[in-house]
Amino acid sequence: MTDSVMQTYARYPITLVRGERLRVWDDEGNSYLDMAGAIGAAPLGHAHPRWTKAIHDQTDALGMVSNLFDTQPQSLLADRLAGLLPIPDARVFFCNSGAEANEAAIKLVRKHGLASGKPKIVALEGSFHGRTVATLAATGQPSKRAPFEPLVDWFEHVEAGDIAAMGAALAGGDVAAVMLEPVMGEGGVHPLEPAYLQAVRALCDEHDALLIADEIQSGLGRCGYWLAIEHADVVPDVVTLAKGLGGGLPIGACITRADLAFGPGEHGSTFGGGPIPCAAALAVLSTIEDEDLLTRAHEMGGRLRNQISLLAPAGLIEEVRGRGLLIGVQLTRPLAHEVVSAMIEEGVLATEAGADVIRMSPALIIAPEEIDVAAKALASALERVASAWEWTP
Repeated sequence: MTDSVMQTYARYPITLVRGERLRVWDDEGNSYLDMAGAIGAAPLGHAHPRWTKAIHDQTDALGMVSNLFDTQPQSLLADRLAGLLPIPDARVFFCNSGAEANEAAIKLVRKHGLASGKPKIVALEGSFHGRTVATLAATGQPSKRAPFEPLVDWFEHVEAGDIAAMGAALAGGDVAAVMLEPVMGEGGVHPLEPAYLQAVRALCDEHDALLIADEIQSGLGRCGYWLAIEHADVVPDVVTLAKGLGGGLPIGACITRADLAFGPGEHGSTFGGGPIPCAAALAVLSTIEDEDLLTRAHEMGGRLRNQISLLAPAGLIEEVRGRGLLIGVQLTRPLAHEVVSAMIEEGVLATEAGADVIRMSPALIIAPEEIDVAAKALASALERVASAWEWTP
C-alpha cells in the first residue's frame, strides 16, 4: 500500500493482483472467494472470456474518438438498453460513473421542472446517490453532507416507506421529481416495498412529478430483474445505471423518454460511452441473457439468504434482507468491520453497508457451492468476533 494515493477509502490490508470467476489472489499468493463483487460492478466475475474478448477486439479496432462522432458500439448499446428497459421511446446519455449518471438525471429533471415552476426534488432519508455536489445534496445521509455544506438547497428528504410524508412533500406543487433507489444499497441494503413504490408512482402522476429510479447498484440483473423496480411493476420516467453495466470498466447511463431528453449542448461527456466500455457492456448484457443470469440471481440470492439464516450463530444476526444477489446482513451490534475483517481471514471478501450491516454482491455467475462456502465463512467469522468482543445474544 502506498502513501501516494489519497486515502479516501478505509481499505482492507490486502493487495489484489489477479482474478478468475469469483476467485481473486493477493500479492502473497493467498486466494479469496470474492463476495464483494466490486460492490456490484463485476456481474460476470473476473476475466470472463466473452468480456475480455469483446474488450480485446474493440481495442484492436477503435479506441477513442470523442462524442463528436458516432461509433457502432455506442449505438448498439443504446439500442440494447432502450429495448431492455420498460421506458417507452427511450433515449440514453452515456457517462463514466454512477455519480455522473445521477448528476445527469438531476440536471434533466431540474430543467424540466423549472420550465413549469417546480424547482424541488424529493429524495429519501438514508439514500445514497453519489459524491458530487448535487448528488451529495440528494443523498439522505447528513453525516456525508455535513463537511461540505451548504450545498444546493432544492432537495427535500422524507422517510423511506412513509407514503404520507411523500404525499405531504408533493402536495405543495413545487416538486419536479422524486428520486429513489428501489433497493437502498449504501444505506444498509433496504429493499423498498412494492406497495410503497406503486404509491410513489401514483403520487408522482397525481402531482405531475417525474420518478427517477437510481438503479446504479440494483440494476442490470443484480436483483433478478433488469431493473429492481420491475419487482413492483412500476415504470419510472428516468433510470440511472452504472456499476455492473461495464462489467468492470467505467461506464454509466441516464435513460429517459424522448420528450425529456437533453438537446445539443445541454450536457456532455468526453469519455462517456467510448467504444471500449460500450463493447464491454454489450458483452455483459448478452451474457446475462444467454446464461439466464436473472434467474440465477433469484435462485442464488435465495440460497444465500437461507444458508446464512441456517448457519449463523443464534442472536448475532437481526435480519438477512435484500433482493437477488444484493444481500444485507443486519447485525445486532455495530461490528460489521470486525466481521468483514474476520471473513477475509476465512478466505472470503465482503463489504460493509454501515457500521452494523455486511453486504454481499457477488458475480451473478456464482455457483451453489460458492454460496455455501460464503455462508460458512460468515458464520465462522461471527463466532470469532463474538468471542473476541464478548458479544453475546
